[in-house]
Amino acid sequence: MSSSLIQHQAGVAIFLLVPLLIALFNMRSFRRMDAYGPPPTSPRVSILVPARNEEATIGPCLRSLLAQRYPDFQVVVLDDDSSDGTWHALQSMKAGDERLTILKGEPLPQGWTGKNWACHQLSQVADGALLLFTDADTRHEADALRCAVAALLTEEADLVSAFPREVVVSWAERLIIPVIPWSMLSFMPLGLAYRVKTPLLSATNGQFMLFTRRSYELTGGHMAVRHHVVDDIALGRKVKAAGLRWRLLDGTRLLQCRMYESFSQVYHGMGKNLFAAFGYNVPVFLFIWLWLGLVFLEPPIVLIAGMAGVSLSAPSVGLALAAVALSLASWGLSHWRSRFPLYLALLYPLTIVLTVTVAISSMVATLSGSTRWKGRTLPRPGEGRRGQL
Repeated sequence: MSSSLIQHQAGVAIFLLVPLLIALFNMRSFRRMDAYGPPPTSPRVSILVPARNEEATIGPCLRSLLAQRYPDFQVVVLDDDSSDGTWHALQSMKAGDERLTILKGEPLPQGWTGKNWACHQLSQVADGALLLFTDADTRHEADALRCAVAALLTEEADLVSAFPREVVVSWAERLIIPVIPWSMLSFMPLGLAYRVKTPLLSATNGQFMLFTRRSYELTGGHMAVRHHVVDDIALGRKVKAAGLRWRLLDGTRLLQCRMYESFSQVYHGMGKNLFAAFGYNVPVFLFIWLWLGLVFLEPPIVLIAGMAGVSLSAPSVGLALAAVALSLASWGLSHWRSRFPLYLALLYPLTIVLTVTVAISSMVATLSGSTRWKGRTLPRPGEGRRGQL
């Protein structure tokens, strides 16, 4: 085994130590949403829910929101041109609860994505001092809103966002969805991100975003990011660019969400976001995903080759074992914190293979203009025609 190959393997192992160290440091910065005491005050909150073809999920979501143990809130839901029974379900829930307002969305204007247009319309009718945007497939424990408001006021933040517990049932969900919290926990040093000014070093999750009305309006809200597919990332960067204070919370004890329910939904749902999240930068996107594929797949391949009879030096085997151990520690820590089954961490090579495949497909589909989501076609990067989300 050449010395250059040994040096390469050592470099891979050293690199794999970095996400593990970031994740360990994030254990303190990534505070649990239920770790805060009662809020000192109870400002009125407008809970805003865009819904497109959510007949199966909107009922449980709204029931969990209306059951919040918080003294002053309203729930506003907008039906974004659904083709299923979403509107009928909303009408059924509206009866008898004055805290719930339901709206029919206006036609999608040129240059807007569907979700951003829906959220903008919701913001126009909200009357709360705080605005909570949440998805129609989320579920909220009764103290979720109280804890989120307490976190925002205690941290003196302008925006708090939270990661829910992502419910995974099918194998496609189990193998691909965990890459979302893992990538945040392992590559976003929150302690540093809270202190430096660069907007690129920020992390937000559109499944749960609680703004002060001032911060939302100051940054331009969803109108300012109307053409962005990944509106949550764009909004978070707007908040940080304005010099406002943000915090990311671990909401896994109070929130849950099942994002997708089949391989097709996982493939297309992740596909619409991955390339957009990197700003459609082809060289950077390809480098990052191909590099991740290399560093996480090469060590187990080396070990498999050794077990298959390929002659390997002791240093090579040792470095491969060290790299696999570091990878397992990184994925295991993320799975534990995100409340995924720990055995799934053992399957991280398969997760990497599937995610890299989805990432490359995301880039190809986006550049060709063939990406679709919920019956709408997303625009190519830079196009001003109607976008969708």
